Amino acid sequence: MYIGACGFSYPEWIEAGVYPVGTRSAEMLGLYSQIFPVVELNYTWYQMIQAETVERMLASHRDLLFCAKLTRTMTHEIAEDWRAQAALYRQGVQPLLDSGRLLSVLVQLPPFFRRTPENRTYLAHLLDYLHPLPLTVEFRHRSWARDSVFRGLEARRVTLASVDAPPLPDLFPALDVVTNPQLFYLRLHGRNLAGWRSGNKQQQFDYNYREDELAQWSRERIPAMRAACDAGVVLFNNHVAGQAVRNAQTMERLIV
Repeated sequence: MYIGACGFSYPEWIEAGVYPVGTRSAEMLGLYSQIFPVVELNYTWYQMIQAETVERMLASHRDLLFCAKLTRTMTHEIAEDWRAQAALYRQGVQPLLDSGRLLSVLVQLPPFFRRTPENRTYLAHLLDYLHPLPLTVEFRHRSWARDSVFRGLEARRVTLASVDAPPLPDLFPALDVVTNPQLFYLRLHGRNLAGWRSGNKQQQFDYNYREDELAQWSRERIPAMRAACDAGVVLFNNHVAGQAVRNAQTMERLIV
């Protein structure tokens, strides 16, 4: 099982003491790789992943494992040419796949992506076009929390992302359902209820987990998930003020 953070290139982590004063952006991934064995690439949500960039990362950071978010043009702002976008993404991420250092591609769906016939059809086609990449789907809307969805992911060997987030009525709940025996994928976003309602991402992910909250996963849920899977990844998304790093280090201590 691997523990790390969602993203690594945060200037505020310098002020938080994660990176030394004067650290340049180009140095951050190398410093990050000295702390954790895995990183979730966040920039790939904003822009299409490029094979040349990936090859440089692989050459410079030889032991680091990667997860990568799918670009938003296939999840949040679905482009008319999404099929071509999927092909470009497969090409860009191929060096990670070939190296054996890609744990999963995260298909993160927005809260407004509800379980409708149209969205079910689109998601099925998207997963087909991304095959044979290892895939994880993160739902944000509660309408997807049903056994038929889990069975569909299981049939495809696609991982259902487990999430820890505030208990808002429409948000996808915190579950420990395993749909892929090869991998479980847990993302901890923080429980800042007011922040999630604000619509401000900096406030949304501003949360420092208490140890007893992390123990709810490390003692009560993760052991069963580990027993059902060949591997697992636990990633912290509460990046504000370096809280993700401190909480991930606490989780490492709690998990034996």
